[in-house]
Amino acid sequence: METIGIGELQKNIGVLTHLTEPLIIVDKRKNEEIAVVYPSEKKRTSVVDALAGKYSKYAKNVDSNKSFKEIKEEAMMMAMKEKYGFID
Repeated sequence: METIGIGELQKNIGVLTHLTEPLIIVDKRKNEEIAVVYPSEKKRTSVVDALAGKYSKYAKNVDSNKSFKEIKEEAMMMAMKEKYGFID
């Protein structure tokens, strides 16, 4: 377990977003533990999935040789087929 003071945590709150092991928050003036923070069990999403929004489930089935415009149109067509039941 890693230990960090309250002041250090306030200066760099980003420490909490990159936790890989439990973190003990300590009040250094009183020499007592304030809290123990554990990393989230939730899997991290990729940047592509986060930015894809409602088309995220289609982002995984992408051919890397296509242009962005072609990929976007294909994803929109797949979403429209799913929503409205269009047939090719």
